[in-house]
Amino acid sequence: MRIVSTLNFIPDRSRPGLTTTAIGAVDLQGAGGNWATVGRRSRGGRRVHRQREKRKGKSVGLRIGTLNVGTMTGKGRELADMMERRKVDILCVQETRWKGSKARSIGAGFKLFYYGVDSKRNGVGVVLKEEFVRNVLEVKRVSDRVMSLKLEIEGVMLNVVSGYAPQVGCELEEKERFWSELDEVMESIPTGERVVIGADFNGHVGEGNTGDEEVMGKFGVKERNLEGQMVVDFAKRMDMAVVNTYFQKREEHRVTYKSGGRRTQVDYILCRRGNLKEISDCKVVVGESVARQHRMVVCRMTLMVCKKKRSKIEIEKKTKWWKLKKEECCEEFRQKLRQALGGQVVLPDDWETTAEVIRETGRKVLGVSSGRRKEDKETWWWNEEVQDSIQRKRLAKKKWDMDRTEENRQEYKELQRRVKREVSKAKQKAYDELYTRLDTREGEKDLYRLARQRDRDGKDVQQVRVIKDRDGRVLTSEESVQRRWKEYFEELMNEENEREKRVEGVNSVEQKVDKIRKDEVRKALKRMKSGKAVGPDDIPVEVWKCLGEAAVEFLASLFNRVLEITIGG
Repeated sequence: MRIVSTLNFIPDRSRPGLTTTAIGAVDLQGAGGNWATVGRRSRGGRRVHRQREKRKGKSVGLRIGTLNVGTMTGKGRELADMMERRKVDILCVQETRWKGSKARSIGAGFKLFYYGVDSKRNGVGVVLKEEFVRNVLEVKRVSDRVMSLKLEIEGVMLNVVSGYAPQVGCELEEKERFWSELDEVMESIPTGERVVIGADFNGHVGEGNTGDEEVMGKFGVKERNLEGQMVVDFAKRMDMAVVNTYFQKREEHRVTYKSGGRRTQVDYILCRRGNLKEISDCKVVVGESVARQHRMVVCRMTLMVCKKKRSKIEIEKKTKWWKLKKEECCEEFRQKLRQALGGQVVLPDDWETTAEVIRETGRKVLGVSSGRRKEDKETWWWNEEVQDSIQRKRLAKKKWDMDRTEENRQEYKELQRRVKREVSKAKQKAYDELYTRLDTREGEKDLYRLARQRDRDGKDVQQVRVIKDRDGRVLTSEESVQRRWKEYFEELMNEENEREKRVEGVNSVEQKVDKIRKDEVRKALKRMKSGKAVGPDDIPVEVWKCLGEAAVEFLASLFNRVLEITIGG
């Protein structure tokens, strides 16, 4: 698939891939700009006219970020709140310190895919906005320092890689193992697919790009160190570009790590050099307090995708059959059904007519659901008091960043402790209420609903959207998918297997089959449990129990007709 870029950048010999002129125009146009050539040259006096580029297709704007969170414990809902406010769609997180290989909802529709082997160190993850959760095709958890997700967005394959490099003081062997794992992940991704790496590389690529113009810009921070050189070498090996360094920002919006008097850049976003023109902006977000020392880096990416005519997914609205457990609703249902049948007490012999009248009466009397999911129960403790405390903590962090006095530092530390207490109290209160309600029917349902939600959220791939070919490559086009299914069934149906020998001379037994009696139907209905999922006819057992003897007579007659047809055939 040919992907048309959002902006065509003017080449510059001193810094290939992006120019100061292009940066200025990006700020004016934003992610949705349509200009093919931009601005005027800052020097030389020659004017470049703006022209609109004629494109086919449409664009999908993404905000992709990376952040070393320090730990995910107690920060899930706060992280989701930050992503929602900052309009971040995809976020790579490092140093999660969560043990396990799972996925879980963190609130506000955001879902975290994570991997870790130790609850005290390392751990990586990727957080997705709700609308992209169903786009996940594959999750690769390589180690507690490297993992990747493959997404399909309007026919475009996007690979998101989260990495956490060993610190400066770690052994050389551990560093080499990390870069080897990252190399393997990159080599497994087909050339035509997009790749975005969000990582804490624990290295300084430095300011300036002399000799490395093809993989980075001039706008790094301070001097390059050995670990930073490893980042540059990796970018050269894999034909990647260090996105942070291409955009001229104030130092405050380039520094990703602050601790004491240290201010440096260790968190980076990388993409393929050929896709650099799809990145319209990248900067550090200041004023957030989710992580103590690191700051979130966010880039704005625009994918040009071909228009695909997709069938609309209709929201399934279900009849509220569960209301039939109330006697008043059951009585109203019987009366309305009798009216719909013209006052008859006996149900018609025709199955199609009877089933349709029952379904229609159920919708009118009992109502239908909205089709939307219930409120996210994972973070029901997220109340106004907790939100206010976090807001005050965020403002205190911003105040301390602007004026690093001891008074501001103590205020920020105190608010940090207060937020922890508020979150702990809110969680405890919510779970105490749940435990109290467990003795009731509603509380039991809440518990089962929470368990089902956690099980659903724990699955990496929510929906199978594509298949793979013989070589493991992902197929997305309708023609290639159909061709692959054809190959599969041709092999399946033409494969010779050992067959069991047919036993000859078996005597058939002929005997009279008794009719199904009403008391058998009555006992069967009594044994059947209520609250079970409906079948293809969308009529639950509660309906037949509600209709009593009329249902027994109708079902007995129906079953006997089916039996006669079966025996006769």
